[in-house]
Amino acid sequence: MPATALPPIPTRTAELAHVTPAQWAAVLASPADQAGPWVQAAAQLGSANAQAVLGQWLLDGHGLERNPALALQWFLRAAAQDHPMGMNMAGRCLENGWGAPIDMARAVAWYQKAAATGLDAGLYNLANQLAAGKSIAQDHAAALKLYQQAADLGHAKSMTKIGLYYENGQVVEKDEEAAFFCYQEAAQGGDFRGQFNYAGMLAARGRLAEALEWLEKVPKTATPAYLQQVGALLERSSYAEFRQIGERMRALADSKSAA
Repeated sequence: MPATALPPIPTRTAELAHVTPAQWAAVLASPADQAGPWVQAAAQLGSANAQAVLGQWLLDGHGLERNPALALQWFLRAAAQDHPMGMNMAGRCLENGWGAPIDMARAVAWYQKAAATGLDAGLYNLANQLAAGKSIAQDHAAALKLYQQAADLGHAKSMTKIGLYYENGQVVEKDEEAAFFCYQEAAQGGDFRGQFNYAGMLAARGRLAEALEWLEKVPKTATPAYLQQVGALLERSSYAEFRQIGERMRALADSKSAA
């Protein structure tokens, strides 16, 4: 089946209404030098989808010079049109100080709006704030409910969080089997924290070969800070194979941080 051709760069707002989902997917799948001008033109014409994508590309430096401040402005323009991911990413920027000073009150407000749309990432980020209790009143029961809503949508990171509640017996009754299931689902969904936790429970059950397989996956998506943290834990393991993986994790974290 031939690939859908990239549509002409839009010059008028009316043209955006005729862009099909397949053409939009073709834009996103195109090389950055081809997709960039199209997305920028559509964003300038008022497409909330394009504004959110442009914001992400500016934040990541994807085909464009990295510019967090400009990224935030595009996220805010998309958010002003009630775009769920635009609202969520505006919150992320304001939480982390990407492109503007940290402003937790505004960040939480955007997470609340994104969560209200049912966006899995918005539900997750709002749940994180409720669980931490730093920017808003701590409420683990409400946080767990939001994690569960996001997990029902297939959000792997939320499955890891639910697993922690079951493993620790917080809000819910302690249930290692439920925790094991949640970590397995999160690991298979690609969450590096879920992969590490699942590996730990596999190792505790004597399934060392499987645990090693999952630990090898963690560095593919984990942050340098997380690799440092869990690498140090693994280096204290009684299993030589785990210690070796821990050493590699910390070395990789150092190389990523120095890059």
